[in-house]
Amino acid sequence: MQMENTPFGITDWSNIEPEMHPGETGYATWRTCRFNNIRVRMVEYSPDYLADHWCSKGHILYCLEGELHTELGDGRVFTLTPGVSYQVADNAEPHRSSTVAGAKLFIVD
Repeated sequence: MQMENTPFGITDWSNIEPEMHPGETGYATWRTCRFNNIRVRMVEYSPDYLADHWCSKGHILYCLEGELHTELGDGRVFTLTPGVSYQVADNAEPHRSSTVAGAKLFIVD
């Protein structure tokens, strides 16, 4: 990732209009900002959320609240809890997320 031409700025996430994205079950609410080629999101997952796709996009995820399970295409499962993050490169391992009770994440991709 290379950050260029992005002056100092402050983001008040409560002022960003939320967008609802349905999962296979449940839904995710995204608040998204773009800084040139970098997308930054505050994402809240509803209870019983299961992604409706396998993702191959690279991300850095940081868990703020709740618990998020990330399954890799090879069957491994990782759990994020508050204060825990993961990172994955574009086209590295296909992954999909789920949560039982809900979660809130800060995501950069």
